[in-house]
Amino acid sequence: MVAVCGVLGAGLTACGDDDDESSGAGGEVTMLTHDSFELPDSVYETFTEETGLTLRVIKSGDAGKLASTISLTPGKPKADVVFGIDNTFASRPIENGALEPYKSPLAEDGASAYAVADSNNELTAVTRGDVCLNLDDSWFEKNDVEPPKSFRDLTDPRYANLSALLDPGTSSPGMAFLLTTVNADPRGWQDYWKKLAANKATIVSGWEIAYNQLFSAGEGRGQKPIVLSYASSPAATPGTSALLDSCFGQVEYVGVLKGAKNAAGARKVVDFMVSQTVQRELPSSMYVYPVQKDTPLPDGWQDRAPVPSWTVKIPPAVIAKNREQWLQQWRDAVGR
Repeated sequence: MVAVCGVLGAGLTACGDDDDESSGAGGEVTMLTHDSFELPDSVYETFTEETGLTLRVIKSGDAGKLASTISLTPGKPKADVVFGIDNTFASRPIENGALEPYKSPLAEDGASAYAVADSNNELTAVTRGDVCLNLDDSWFEKNDVEPPKSFRDLTDPRYANLSALLDPGTSSPGMAFLLTTVNADPRGWQDYWKKLAANKATIVSGWEIAYNQLFSAGEGRGQKPIVLSYASSPAATPGTSALLDSCFGQVEYVGVLKGAKNAAGARKVVDFMVSQTVQRELPSSMYVYPVQKDTPLPDGWQDRAPVPSWTVKIPPAVIAKNREQWLQQWRDAVGR
């Protein structure tokens, strides 16, 4: 496992091996999450003050890899709690028995509205975001190219070699966009992807690579002015916008891992993730919306990151039933 460890807040400890026995003792609880997870140190300090526990964080790739990791180790987890499983992958760890049912008493304040249908409270909603194509508006203006108006336009030769997309087999936003195309044209979506591949769309394994390395408005100032990200991403990146016709409603969950060495601590993490301490930090830290009612948003958020008027929604059971078939058809279409 590729892991980046950090223990934050009071009582810092060093990064250790994934199988460190201390995860179940010494007032420490371990959370497995994706590479994009980010919260300020003050949040971890509050967790320690309220619970007496130190939260150790292990980052492990994108959400797709995260779901696969815990689904393959039911009852023998490498952490106590997991955050970052989304609604496109939620059915996999639940069906594999990798999660312990737990309903936070705070969930009724909003999180319960996003509960996985027909589940037994194995997962608790924490964030919501809408996966959409993002544009570097400055690039299009500078290069005197009319920006695309719809995700369907990406097959136009004018946008050849300009898109950074994500592998739906390893990336939850990638899966969300695949589902968007399936939903838009159930019989013709494979042809759309064939045209995308022919139009030299770049497909990478995870969001960090696409946005921070390839996107022309990202940290790395890459060569691609079109990238798959979130409707809320423009709040963090001035000069960009989202194509609101291609948005898939994504929800991220936290859950107690079955066999956790510190199950009691894991349940406290679940409670903490839906507390106002964490919820009010989510927009400015990870640029996603909180799920709990009456959580304040940063100034200007509504203008810079408007919620799409509609989003694609497909039940997890339908995704689970068709996931492998759609993935294979996608691989055939793009030649991977």
